[in-house]
Amino acid sequence: MAGKKLIECVPNFSEGRDMKVIKQITDEIEKIEGVQLLDVDPGKATNRTVVTFVGPPEAVIEAAYQAIKKASEVIDMSKHSGEHPRMGATDVCPLIPISNVSMDEVVEYAKKLGEKAGSTLDIPFYLYESAATHPDRKNLATVRAGEYEGLPKKLKDPHWKPDYGPSSFNPKTGATAIGARDFLVAYNVNLNTTSVRRANSVAFDVREKGRVKREGGKLNSKIIRDEAGEPLRVPGKLKSVKAIGWFIEEYNLAQISMNLTNISITSLHEAFEACRASATNKGMRVTGSELVGLVPKKVLVDAGKYFLAKQERSLGVSEEELIHIAIKSLGLDELGPFDPKKKVIEYLLEGDNQNLLVDKNLTAFANETASESPAPGGGSIAAYLGALGVSLGTMVANLSSHKRGWDDRWEEFSQVAEEGQELKDKLLYLVDADTAAFNAIIDAVRMPKASPSEKAARAEAMESATKNAIEVPLDVMRTSYACFSMLAQMADSGNPNSVSDAGVGALCCKSAVHGAYLNVKINCKDLDDKKYVKTVLAEADDILKKAIKEEKAILKVVEGKL
Repeated sequence: MAGKKLIECVPNFSEGRDMKVIKQITDEIEKIEGVQLLDVDPGKATNRTVVTFVGPPEAVIEAAYQAIKKASEVIDMSKHSGEHPRMGATDVCPLIPISNVSMDEVVEYAKKLGEKAGSTLDIPFYLYESAATHPDRKNLATVRAGEYEGLPKKLKDPHWKPDYGPSSFNPKTGATAIGARDFLVAYNVNLNTTSVRRANSVAFDVREKGRVKREGGKLNSKIIRDEAGEPLRVPGKLKSVKAIGWFIEEYNLAQISMNLTNISITSLHEAFEACRASATNKGMRVTGSELVGLVPKKVLVDAGKYFLAKQERSLGVSEEELIHIAIKSLGLDELGPFDPKKKVIEYLLEGDNQNLLVDKNLTAFANETASESPAPGGGSIAAYLGALGVSLGTMVANLSSHKRGWDDRWEEFSQVAEEGQELKDKLLYLVDADTAAFNAIIDAVRMPKASPSEKAARAEAMESATKNAIEVPLDVMRTSYACFSMLAQMADSGNPNSVSDAGVGALCCKSAVHGAYLNVKINCKDLDDKKYVKTVLAEADDILKKAIKEEKAILKVVEGKL
């Protein structure tokens, strides 16, 4: 999907108990070519299902239309009840930019969906957030005010004429809000109370709009108003956060239910910590939390780093460990198992790819390399050598960060370990990129060449594939060489008990550079673009010379300490 325009759609349907009804809706989504259904998250207490799918814009618009249409046929709002605010069978249908698409473009797609659905379905549609046609329709809570029960009166008000569709009330379908917005995280924090009133007191503390100001700050005292008679408010602690308290019978506990509308302003862990502090101050305890729908990987990685930093532990650990720390620290598994492979959007987009070399165990990787297949070859092995080398340096940094007596230096070594993790991940990616580059050459070789046009297309494909097969090992050289700086630092000032590991890391990275160099040279032989070849070989020769020098310097330090 790289390079393609991708948008995400997260419709919320007012049915969370009858899975047969939900499946009829999601079946319509899965029928559309190019669309990938990522998540279906039903809630019994809310009687609401959050569905997430992603794909090219036109395909997503068609899938959203078909889902709205099917929901209008299989959901009867006149019989609906649930804890969550709602106004329609398809309550909301937000579109979110994911890749290579601007918010302005997504707004146009939201309008296109509204126009198509409004002209063919007997449903009133309102645009909200970035797609809003009026300032007072930007906020979803305002659009949905009065909920389903208030629609008959609302639709008679000229000010609330729908953006698309009829102004008449359809008791079966209600109304739908279509939006264009940034990534929103729906997040609930669990409390050790069943009191909605007390959960709301925490929600009012943390949400951006805060609470109404009252005389003496007491709950039931007189509201303080401005000159126009409007209630004054005490702002909450967190920007870009909406929150209410509610009781979930299914779990027999109260929650603070939040929408984090801009995770670059207020992160998941900041919202959790604000709720924890408020609850503690009111004699309650946060026992865990719950993610509704999907999240970007960064949300959990950042949370893991935050909680490790609070422990004064190195942040330079694997992505898997960071996410594990986040899950445990936030209590995301309190109400049920939490599988990041099913909740993190990037993992779902990756799919179930069993062909990656880096996903094999050591024996399978060695056996694959030793087989009669020409790939994986020296390029992939060079990249893996580099990954092993920098992993050793990262290990030394982590051991140094946790060394008894060096507590005041944990941040210094943590920064080195984080750098090492980034380099390791890049080199692991290049393991499979090298094999993919080789396979692309084979595909080009097999292209037909009977006609002049076929010959030209084949020649162009061959040149492009060969240049890529040069660029990948050249990138291995650059990345492996970048590892020497941290390895030299760890050999010189890292945990002295692990100095030999820094030395082995240097040996691996130098071999990675040299091995990748051989791949650059052999692939350059097959290219006619001599100017390109000259430039590439000049850079490769320079990196190799510097790598040999760096390796010798590090080994000299290591030998001196043994």
